[in-house]
Amino acid sequence: MDSNQMNDSMPNDNSDNGTMDTNSGKLYMGDFMSGAHTTQGKATVNSEHTKLNFTNFKTDNGPVLNVYLATDTSVTSYMDLGALKGIEGDYEYDLPNNVDLSTYKYVIIWCVEYSVNFGYAVLE
Repeated sequence: MDSNQMNDSMPNDNSDNGTMDTNSGKLYMGDFMSGAHTTQGKATVNSEHTKLNFTNFKTDNGPVLNVYLATDTSVTSYMDLGALKGIEGDYEYDLPNNVDLSTYKYVIIWCVEYSVNFGYAVLE
């Protein structure tokens, strides 16, 4: 099965609910913590809330790893930011317009193939 098709079977919230950001200009950041695999580094969001940056990021390799913004570590409701760009280094991801980072505050490295949380950061 094509790994991109697997996203369709995952819980997902693409509705407009949770996308109004009343904290525009607030700086969000958090340190990555290990989930099922050792994960470290820092996640930060720019003041315009348009970019998510990983610095000094490192995690284990996996079969299909994506970056999610989620409401919790179980990815009950999430936004898929796309494939993880690398397992070690500094990376940048585009954020959806007007995402509510007080609701979607978990940055998760998600193994799509096995539904496993490799590691996460809580944006505060």
